[in-house]
Parts: sequence; structure tokens; C-alpha cells
Amino acid sequence: MAGFLLKRLLQAAFVVVVVTLIVSFAVRLTGDPALMIASGATEITEADLARIREGLGLNQPFLTQYLHTLSGLFTWDFGNSFLGGTPVATLIGAALPATLALAFCAMAVSIVISIPLGIWAAVHKGKWADQLIRIVSLVGLSFPNFWLATMMVLLFSITLKWLPPSGMTGPASFIMPAATLGIILTATNVRLVRTSMLEVLNSQYIMVARAKGLPERTVLYKHALRNCAIPLITYMGLQFGGLLGGVVVVERVFNWPGMGALAFDAVSSRDYPVLQSVIMVLSTLIVLVNLAVDIAYGLVDPRIRTE
Repeated sequence: MAGFLLKRLLQAAFVVVVVTLIVSFAVRLTGDPALMIASGATEITEADLARIREGLGLNQPFLTQYLHTLSGLFTWDFGNSFLGGTPVATLIGAALPATLALAFCAMAVSIVISIPLGIWAAVHKGKWADQLIRIVSLVGLSFPNFWLATMMVLLFSITLKWLPPSGMTGPASFIMPAATLGIILTATNVRLVRTSMLEVLNSQYIMVARAKGLPERTVLYKHALRNCAIPLITYMGLQFGGLLGGVVVVERVFNWPGMGALAFDAVSSRDYPVLQSVIMVLSTLIVLVNLAVDIAYGLVDPRIRTE
């Protein structure tokens, strides 16, 4: 197990370095921040622009700037924002918990709903319950997240006035954003759980377990579900990583103070330190999530530890 973990850690470290290097290079292709900062001035000279670049640290070699930003992942020091001078670590420290909380809530909603429904549909294959679950999941897949979010605001906030329309003001404010993301994830996961369970339920060891007189719940949740867990862990791990980097639209609709909204504002203002740091932190988190998925493989299926 130690060799398995070491191999996965080295792979994760390599991916982090490659991703952060590409991000650092790509961000600098968007334009010169000095020109944007000086755009409001009536008279600006090249010497003034040079002083602005020196003050921002943009006159340093690319490798020096990259290593400084990369070290911020370990020291939590990403420099200051070009606009306002606020430490980037402070901005990320305020936005990251909001995004993580929303992502965890959305995944929890999806797991709690999709696994029982997927198992129920597989056990009752071809019956009315299976057909109904498949139709509802197909309808859920057809909803764009921005449309679903807007409809929830119109119904539950404006019409019924049950829930707050925006912001992160308490437990009630999590319901609509988490439900918006969770419903769309559930529509996909139900079909995945159903397909995986159908393959496992026809296996010989499941028939042996039933022949031994084991309770149906034990057969389904202990034996069948565990043996089809590999594709579920893989896909749900990818979904969680996608949530971390893909909640921009939902955060904008609900005015959620997360990483997506922070990155959107940084793009519009060409704030290099904020945009670069946000992408690097999210990329690192996605890599860590995939590392956790690899470790979960080894716990669920010991045969993978020898690979």
C-alpha cells in the first residue's frame, strides 16, 4: 500500500507542476495589466508604465514569477491584488469555503438521491418504476443549470417567498444552489448506478449470496454496490472536480461569494495575481480529489494496489 500511495503522490505532484506552469503562461497572454491600470490617466509615458510593471513585479523573469506563485500554494502567500492591493490569500480564504461548502452539499444531494433510485431501477428492470426513474432522469439531464437556477429563484424566492434569492446568509441559502447542481448531477448518476448494478446483479456471486439466504438489503448494498463502486467513485470524483471549477454560472445567478465569482471578476479586470491564484488553487484541489479517488480504489479493490 505504501508503494501505491507513493506512486500516486508523485503523479499528483507532476500534474500540479504542469498545470500551474501552463496557467502561469496562459494568463500572461491576456494583455498588459499596466496598460489597464493606467488607462484612466490622461498622459502616460513608457517610463510610467515601466514603474507600474516594476511595482507589480511584472519586470521579473517569467520563471521567477512562476516559482513565487507556486510557492504560494505551500505558504499561502500569493501576493496582492492589482486592484485595491488586497492580499490574494485573503480573497481566496473568503471565497474557497463557500465554493467547497456548495460543492459538498450538491454532491451529498446527488449521492443520497441517485444511489437508492439507481439500485431500485436496476432491481425492478423493465417495470413501471424503472421506466419512470429513467424518464425523470432524462428530463433532469435536459435542464441547463442557469435555466433551472433562474426558475428556482422565480418560484421559491419571488413567487412563494420561501427562500432567500441570493447570497450566503444561512442554511436556507444553500438549498437552491445545492439543489440546482445536485439535480443535474443526480440525473446522470442515477443512470450510471442503474447500469453498473445491472451488470453486477447478473454475476454468479450475487446468485450465491441470495442462495445462502442473505437479506436482500445486504446483497444489494454490501455485495453488489461495493463491486460496482469503481466506476461510481471514478465518475463522482470527476463530478466533484468539475463542480469546483464549473460553478461560475450558478454562483453568478445566486450571487454566491465563491471562487467562480472571484475568477469572473478577476478576468474582467485582468487581475493576474487573483486569476492565476484562483485557477492554481482549484487545479490543485481537483488533482487532490483525483488522488483521493485513486486511494479509494485501493481501499475498495485491493487488486488495484499492486498496479
